[in-house]
Amino acid sequence: MDAELASWLALNQISGLGNEGLRRLLQAFGSPAHIFATPAHVLRQVVKPAVADAIAQGVDEAALAPIGAWLEDPNNCVVTLADPDYPQALLNISDPPLLLYVKGRRELLNRPALAIVGSRNASAQGLKNAEAFAQAASTAGLCIISGMAHGIDAAAHRGGLHSTGSSIAVIGTGLDKVYPAANRNLAHQLAQDGTLISEFPLGTPPLAANFPRRNRIISGLSLGCLVVEAGLQSGSLITARMALEQGREVFAIPGSIHSPQAKGCHYLIKQGAKLVECAQDILEELGCFPTGSIPVATVPEDHPLFEHLGFDPVDMDSLCQRSGLTIEALSAILLQLELEGGIVTMPGGLYQRIN
Repeated sequence: MDAELASWLALNQISGLGNEGLRRLLQAFGSPAHIFATPAHVLRQVVKPAVADAIAQGVDEAALAPIGAWLEDPNNCVVTLADPDYPQALLNISDPPLLLYVKGRRELLNRPALAIVGSRNASAQGLKNAEAFAQAASTAGLCIISGMAHGIDAAAHRGGLHSTGSSIAVIGTGLDKVYPAANRNLAHQLAQDGTLISEFPLGTPPLAANFPRRNRIISGLSLGCLVVEAGLQSGSLITARMALEQGREVFAIPGSIHSPQAKGCHYLIKQGAKLVECAQDILEELGCFPTGSIPVATVPEDHPLFEHLGFDPVDMDSLCQRSGLTIEALSAILLQLELEGGIVTMPGGLYQRIN
């Protein structure tokens, strides 16, 4: 790797030197190479003595060797604040990462984007909504940004990858790790057809403190943030708050008043988030227009049992009472509708219509 990039990476690996300290050093001394050329006693005027002494020891070539090996893969790169490919959207947030490790399509970093976030324990309807909204936005040319977590995040990435806008995953570990491990196949698909990015050095484990920091990048990269499903204590509300602080639009999909996973979305709507019922609501608000046909999920719509199902989860006994059918007849119909994608079976013996 070249000397300039080595200087950026070496600074990023110094213990105790966070983004704020790095920014102060850059403001005081210019480039990373100039920082390493500055005597320790001068550096101590800007950063703590221990940090200044670590910088004064110079670039540790041995410590950078694993990164050099990682960069030999043409699909991997590091983008710094001085790089013309650095995401311009992140320059408008209060704490932009000074560099990003990137795996995949570098050109996606500056594509107009929509963040889609939500619950890890999402309902079947929530997963379907996340994927459908993501695919529609991707068809309109928006890149879908999320955090590659279970549930809504993963569904949003799948939807984005299904169309032209593709998808970026912002992760809270080093790019040499896949977290959660169950999303390994999704990570490989993102590396091939989309992009994975992280501000954390290679080898960084999934530390709890890293994920809120990751969220500011998810929202910062985007024109707006859509919350699909979220409880009141969900980390998705942190991302939504950061989006507001960064001047981004916030959207939320309403749900059943009985669902805990809808309460976070309802809270956001009460606070002024835009209630959305279809992807077009978002595209119009952001001034985006589809470049192709927007996909629409096709499920049975005219079965007479839907009148009795409604849109909230319901148990078998209640359905028998409402429909007048026997358990045997009802079981056969429910199985048929589930196979056709019209309903889903939920824990506790409940059934829910998929809209």
